Amino acid sequence: MNFDDDDDETLELEQDEAKEEAKETDSNEDINCVVEPTPVIEKDKAQSETYETDLELEADSEKLFTTGQEDLYIEACKLVGVIPVSYFIRNIEEAHMNLNHHELGPKGTKAIAIALVSNTAITRLELEENWMMEEGILALMQMLHENYYIQELNVSNNHLDYAGAKIITDFLLENTSSLWSIQLAGNNFKDETAHMFYNAFVSNYRIKVLDLSHNAFSEKGGEQLGQMLVLNEGLQTLDLSWNQLHLRGAVSLCYGLRNNTTLKTLNVSWNGFGNEGAQALGDALRINSTLAYLDISNNHMNNEGANKVARGLELNENLKVLKMSQNSLTMEGALALTSSIKRNPKSRLEELNISNVLVTEGFVKQLEGLYHAHPELDVIYGEVVGTISKSVILSSPLKAIKVCWSFY
Repeated sequence: MNFDDDDDETLELEQDEAKEEAKETDSNEDINCVVEPTPVIEKDKAQSETYETDLELEADSEKLFTTGQEDLYIEACKLVGVIPVSYFIRNIEEAHMNLNHHELGPKGTKAIAIALVSNTAITRLELEENWMMEEGILALMQMLHENYYIQELNVSNNHLDYAGAKIITDFLLENTSSLWSIQLAGNNFKDETAHMFYNAFVSNYRIKVLDLSHNAFSEKGGEQLGQMLVLNEGLQTLDLSWNQLHLRGAVSLCYGLRNNTTLKTLNVSWNGFGNEGAQALGDALRINSTLAYLDISNNHMNNEGANKVARGLELNENLKVLKMSQNSLTMEGALALTSSIKRNPKSRLEELNISNVLVTEGFVKQLEGLYHAHPELDVIYGEVVGTISKSVILSSPLKAIKVCWSFY
């Protein structure tokens, strides 16, 4: 990755200056607390030599110590002109660092990045909603090129936009980081960034969890993300909820599901798939053998869509959780879904969530037969119409399910 000349003045010099000042502060103290480094990915030296970064440090024994990092961070804050975050100082040796909603801004994020270059304790870093913008995410990606201990990163809701997406995906293209989880929700990523994620995740096999929810991908972006699923061999959890993928995006994603062999959890709720998208989902469920969790809540599906999804459930042998709440289903759609499960002796479904569907007492009685055939299953539905409010316990070999009945 190449950075502009203006960036070359920044973090390398700031890190060295902060480090020297921190050394002077601790010159009279004996450092004897060595942190055992956890197993990490070996650095690709040839690649790191070509990666231009202003966070690089000369290798020395001080990288193996956490003592003195407080002073390093304080001096970094002085250099960039921000007030130190006391929570960060108090928890700098903990594995989980939660700095969500701290209003760090770009410069505050930069100071954190300087301090984390040599940190060996933190493995999970949360920085949601800090207005870090392009400058902040650039500093973090530079830091991650040196730090091989951080494995989980949350930078959701940080106004990263197109520039931030480019910085992140360029970094992920290298496939050298220890990161396996990255949350990027709510960063105003639009269709023009989708090809960046496609390129990055066709190559990247280390990231297992990717959150792109609450962004602005529409059908065009959905098509490219679906193609990404065809070729990606690492992702196990993908969250694309609260985008605008609609029909073309749904069809492409479902085509990806037909070919993908690693994805286990998929959230595509609030995307306007419609009944045509439900058809593509049903077809994918007949073939896919790895997906265990699927959330298609609030996708403008009605009973016709439920019937199409049900056809997939008749043959699916791996899905454990299906969430379909907040769609326009009635008891007719609910019966189509439960009947398809009953007809599939190899179904492994444990939860069917249709919690907004009003049902009758007859439907509830029919569930007893379904629970007998599939004792692990829990069907979550709405209220039972036309009965007096009371609690009823349904018989199941493994559990009792309490249902609230209300009088209408």
